[in-house]
Amino acid sequence: MGPLGWLFDATLTIAGHDVLWREIVGNLFGLASAVGGLRRRVWAWPVGIVGNVLLFTVFLGGVFHTPQQTDLYGQAGRQVFFVAVSVYGWVRWRQTQRAALDHGAPADTPAVVPRWAGPRGWVLIGSVAVVGTVGFAALFSALGSWGPWADAWIFVGSLLATYGMARGWIEFWLIWIAVDVVGVPLLVSAGYYPSAVLYVVYAGVVIYGFTVWLRARGEEPAVPAGERSEVAA
Repeated sequence: MGPLGWLFDATLTIAGHDVLWREIVGNLFGLASAVGGLRRRVWAWPVGIVGNVLLFTVFLGGVFHTPQQTDLYGQAGRQVFFVAVSVYGWVRWRQTQRAALDHGAPADTPAVVPRWAGPRGWVLIGSVAVVGTVGFAALFSALGSWGPWADAWIFVGSLLATYGMARGWIEFWLIWIAVDVVGVPLLVSAGYYPSAVLYVVYAGVVIYGFTVWLRARGEEPAVPAGERSEVAA
């Protein structure tokens, strides 16, 4: 059995419960990505993608025969969308960083300047949150997902938060808090204990990240306004 085979099947027994190592490792990659996002570093995106791939196999417990044998379609499905949105964020932040470096910014310049989403962004966030949660709750219920309403909000909220991070919206941290509030009870009830614990840890990182981005919103961008709009497009 190679390293990948070991990672796929290896378990750890905690308080009488078998826990997959790939659930632990996947969540640690997610935590590292959150820290990178807090620091506004481009590497946060590829690190997060690795965690997404691992966690996709974890949350389809019935398909991949995990110890929980529970399918959380929202939790699994969001990993796929995470990868797509993360590629968008990776490209966007990388373009912004390169433009800043071309204008003589230091090598450690953050990849994005935090800002509020504004009225149009708030309308987008609110409408997608409501319509998306209702629609996916119906879909996940039909598929037999565990806790379809909670699963639907975690799915939609996570995508909104990831998109907001890519756009540099400060609100994405607040969306993550709302996701964590729903996610911890769901994961505990479904038996995904490492993920539940990491959600609690995420909450601390998210609260701190919100304060960091809030303080950084007045930073002077390293790229002139006209060229920033070209990068954003």
